[in-house]
Amino acid sequence: MIGSVRIELATVDSTNKHAADLLRLTEVQHGTVILAHEQTQGRGQRDRSWHSEPGLDLTFSVVLRPAGLAAGHQFVLAQFAALAVRDALLRSGLQDVQVKWPNDVLVGPRKVAGILIQNELQGGLVRHAVVGIGLNVNQEASDFAGELAESATSLQLATGKPWPADELLNDVVEHYRAGYQVLLEGGVEKLRQQYLALDSTVGRAVQVEAPDGAWSGRAATVDEHGALWVEDAAGDARKIIVGDISIRVEA
Repeated sequence: MIGSVRIELATVDSTNKHAADLLRLTEVQHGTVILAHEQTQGRGQRDRSWHSEPGLDLTFSVVLRPAGLAAGHQFVLAQFAALAVRDALLRSGLQDVQVKWPNDVLVGPRKVAGILIQNELQGGLVRHAVVGIGLNVNQEASDFAGELAESATSLQLATGKPWPADELLNDVVEHYRAGYQVLLEGGVEKLRQQYLALDSTVGRAVQVEAPDGAWSGRAATVDEHGALWVEDAAGDARKIIVGDISIRVEA
């Protein structure tokens, strides 16, 4: 049962790193949730930092042992994690909550949560996965500096009221558990379709920033392996791999 075992830490460098260290030392039970009230060296996609402070956000990792999940379908773990956060926020009364490829959750046009997954593969299968979730809860506008001032938000900023992080964690874990049950029942494609229906990137004009230069196009779909397909100006579909580039959805 996901969430039946919880490890609560006052301060840690990174919940994902702490989980990985535990996995090297012992048999961590499937579904274990590792929560940190302060995270000093958290990382996001493309090695961006995700620093947390007590009372302002929710940072935790979930250890999964997804028996029989093919390595090629590992992106589904990010998909239903994003859907779990979205569903928890909607149930709490928020509106206009969307997911954004590859692993963000938005309130309106601004990012409120990010997901970072680290998988260990063995024999073509996912041996275990550590799913890290960072959710901005009670930050004020002054807590976001630089480009974050334009791109990020918190639940308190979105609603004008403080949020109880412990209740929110319970809600996210409950929805996460439901998504995992769908996966157990063979629902890789079902979860992908749910994700596609809610992804704010698909069907939109996008700007792609890649190592070989920037270009624009229209996001067509996310395939079963988690790659985003973007049609360029010539109408050719180009495959974008998770983490290789950043996507900016145009206004």
